Amino acid sequence: MSDFPRWKYALVVIVLLVGIVYALPNVFPPQPAVQVSGNRGAAVDASLKSKVEGLLATAKVPAVAVDVNEKDGRLLARFGNADQQAKASDALRVGLGDNYTVALNLASTVPSWLRSINANSMPLGLDLQGGVHFLMEVDQNAMIDAQETRYTDDIRSLLHDKGVQYDSVTRNARGQGVNIVLRTDAERQKAAGLIGSDYPDLLVNDAAAAGNGFALNAVVKPTKLRELSQSVITQNVTTLRQRVNQLGVSEPLIQQQGANQIIVDLAGVQDTAEAKKIIGAVASLQYRAGLYTPQQAMEAARSGSVPPDAKLYFGRDHQPYLLSKKVIASGDELVTATSGRDQQNGTPNVSVTLNAAGARKMQEFTNDNVGKPMAVLYITRTLETKMVDGKEVKTPKITEEVINYANISGPFGKQFQTNGLPSDAEAAELALLLRGGSFAVPVDIVSESVIGPSLGADNIDKGFKAVMLGLGLVLLAAAIYYKLFGLVADVALFFNLVLLVAVMSAIGVTLTMPGIAGIVLTLGMAIDANVLICERIREELRNGSSPLASIRTGYDKAWATILDANVTHLLAALGLMTMGSGPIKGFGVTLFIGILTSMFTSVTVTHAITALIHGGRKLKTLSV
Repeated sequence: MSDFPRWKYALVVIVLLVGIVYALPNVFPPQPAVQVSGNRGAAVDASLKSKVEGLLATAKVPAVAVDVNEKDGRLLARFGNADQQAKASDALRVGLGDNYTVALNLASTVPSWLRSINANSMPLGLDLQGGVHFLMEVDQNAMIDAQETRYTDDIRSLLHDKGVQYDSVTRNARGQGVNIVLRTDAERQKAAGLIGSDYPDLLVNDAAAAGNGFALNAVVKPTKLRELSQSVITQNVTTLRQRVNQLGVSEPLIQQQGANQIIVDLAGVQDTAEAKKIIGAVASLQYRAGLYTPQQAMEAARSGSVPPDAKLYFGRDHQPYLLSKKVIASGDELVTATSGRDQQNGTPNVSVTLNAAGARKMQEFTNDNVGKPMAVLYITRTLETKMVDGKEVKTPKITEEVINYANISGPFGKQFQTNGLPSDAEAAELALLLRGGSFAVPVDIVSESVIGPSLGADNIDKGFKAVMLGLGLVLLAAAIYYKLFGLVADVALFFNLVLLVAVMSAIGVTLTMPGIAGIVLTLGMAIDANVLICERIREELRNGSSPLASIRTGYDKAWATILDANVTHLLAALGLMTMGSGPIKGFGVTLFIGILTSMFTSVTVTHAITALIHGGRKLKTLSV
């Protein structure tokens, strides 16, 4: 048939072959696995692999394979079934201790040659794969407390630096701002001007004061509080994402809900306690002065005799340190931290920026302690749940670790660098801890729920049966009613499913139950285009046209109608994609991709097959 050029044949063949390759990974089911990742510098290498293999042999849990990825700092042990996976997880968690995070996972079994061209199976959503759901609530009162305390310190520093004489700068009750008592009315007017100029987010008004004082009241503006509330939630979401990465969860859902809540959905996570330990841990940072010599610290660690003005801590390499009990500055006074390299000696470093209050305290300390050591202490607090006398008892577990210990090279305040880090990776990790290790304000897990893997497997089985049943009925009806043209439409429908799965896999669309519904709906809609084409061809035959002319005219006349109908569906799917969220968005994405692939297969692919069958033949009639 001359109306179907060779370049279109080539296009169809290329698209279908690429579709088959990128849909192929989905026939390889994931394998139960246990993932081990190091905590704050713990090595993941060949020695860890040997240790893991030894622990598994002791526990009599055979592993299909144990692979180490030193680049990503992860070890993955694969198992034949979920029971072996659970036993291995328990054995490794006990055997490896707190230096490593052990988490359940599902390992890909897609061949390496497919993964080398970025052909991976579709990630499954929480409703299909199982996992955990957390609802977390941000402590808004803590946010207000932190801000008003910070403004109190900042105003005190401002008045001190500008030489304004004042009697007191104190914080009022929560939400009532800061009270400033000055000695004269002139000082009050000067202070009001300075505060209003430096802190435009504060409402400054005259207030009543006891005695002969002249008072001001500075209250945080409601608009600023709303901005801060949104800011701390955004920062907490970022911190949660960084922590979830330690679990190795694919496609986690972490998003804000309402004004002060955060939803965390972790598909594939079957160990709720481990997930809670990671995402719910409260971490903080402290800068403290280093005291005494390394030999005295080692002696204190050996004998247990610690000087009264110091406290004994350990680094990640178990090196003992004696630090001052007084905190210079803490993590909630840190604005940001970035890793890089020192411009003078080229060694990895971390640049830190403190807020005004933290900068003032750091400046005062470093002015008096040049050449002396200062340490960065990383503190984590987790809740361990135990059953005592049949009751659930939650006990806080606090871990304190020195992550950096170095001499002060010169006075500094707001901005400074931590030099002498052994590698860029170490510098990047320290910056990450400083920047994202702490929640902006505390968050509490207010509810949690678990979707078991059996329910996910049941959903997958039912969803697969629904797709096969819908596809089978459509194929059978088309073949019976439209004969040869119906069979051609069936072939195109099959490739429509292949292309749809291929596109969703290639761009990483997470498959959920609504997504499966979108696939079934797309298959049903796809055959409509072929119904239109077949009916047009029948109409042309009834009007006396030749078979080849009927095919050509049938496709031409049906195309306009098919395009109109699918454009409206595309607009509806686009609305679901852009305005919807979660399952609604997943349904819209599946529908949008399905409509595009169905337009290609229903028109172009069927036309190519029809032209291949009938081209160059003398036909008296058509099987339609």
